[in-house]
Amino acid sequence: MTRKRRRLLTVLAGLVALGAATALVLAAFNDNLVFFYSPSELVAKHVAPDRRIRIGGLVETNSVARQVDGHAVAFRVSDGQTELRVVYDGILPDLFREGQGVVAEGKLGRDGVFVASNVLAKHDEKYMP
Repeated sequence: MTRKRRRLLTVLAGLVALGAATALVLAAFNDNLVFFYSPSELVAKHVAPDRRIRIGGLVETNSVARQVDGHAVAFRVSDGQTELRVVYDGILPDLFREGQGVVAEGKLGRDGVFVASNVLAKHDEKYMP
């Protein structure tokens, strides 16, 4: 085998190895690239309990229940098909209200209740000057 052919095979082997490594990295990040799951997607994917994830949807009307201590709050998040009970201990954002979009970050408990560590309120896309 000539030097030129050996060099060509080395470069091709390197490119194949780089392509395989890239494919493995992208496959590993496939589930982590989702910004948040809707309640229906959460049920369909069978996400393992105690795994840190984000959920998003609308806060159900008449579902917000504040605890006596003033910090803890429980509410239901829905995507129109499935609803999920969320418990959060902390101060809610100013835009949080019933019927408004919300993204909660936390863990799904074994009992099916989502325990949020962070709650973000979403606003609509209607910007007015």
